[in-house]
Amino acid sequence: MEAGPRDREHQEAPDEPRVAGDAPGLSPDGPDLNEDGTPAIAPDEVEVELRPQRKLRIWQLAPIVGLAVIGSLMFGFPLAFGSGDGGAVLAMLGLLLCGCAAGWGMMAARRVGYTWPGLPARGSGERPDWRVIALYVVGVAVPVALAVWRVARLR
Repeated sequence: MEAGPRDREHQEAPDEPRVAGDAPGLSPDGPDLNEDGTPAIAPDEVEVELRPQRKLRIWQLAPIVGLAVIGSLMFGFPLAFGSGDGGAVLAMLGLLLCGCAAGWGMMAARRVGYTWPGLPARGSGERPDWRVIALYVVGVAVPVALAVWRVARLR
């Protein structure tokens, strides 16, 4: 048993596929333009941008910033004021929270489409320069090593 109309003799077969030029107001290469170069839009038509804006919104930034502030305070106060035996644990927990906030921020920025300076854009097909990556690794490893060394000296 077949689906569709049963009388195939009366069915019209299209000679050619329908192209954008057949639609009113469109030409095969895009929308019609006025003489001054602006798109020809009827008064009742509305143009809407379908792509989302590529920027971080407040609901993405607020938890990242809040986590970073709390982590920084937890890390900084035991180091500055030497608050007894629990200071090293509290400082390491603060360092961990700061690291989490940094990673969360990097992932949110990557999702929006931002890249680190010196690295190619995502999906561009270019390879990152190993010297830039080495500079970033050293730039992160040295402060982390100094922070861990300082926390270890609290004991």
